[in-house]
Amino acid sequence: MASLFVGLITFFVLIALLALIGYQLMCFADLEFDYTDPLIDSAARINKVVVPEFVVQAVFCFVCIATGQGFLCFMSLPNLHYNFKL
Repeated sequence: MASLFVGLITFFVLIALLALIGYQLMCFADLEFDYTDPLIDSAARINKVVVPEFVVQAVFCFVCIATGQGFLCFMSLPNLHYNFKL
């Protein structure tokens, strides 16, 4: 039963990451088509979701480590390392 809850938590964390990345892509598309000002509007909108994306990725790695999902943690470590380097 516990693995079911861990699977659901992991699923929703991944959905949250995909939503944040999708929002960033929409902001970049607006920037590409000149709908927003590149220096003020676009950067401010993207910067609002960068830190939550990093936090969600760190939580995902922690949940994977805590539940013994070594392969998932191993697969997400390069992204987590990149986030901490920024």
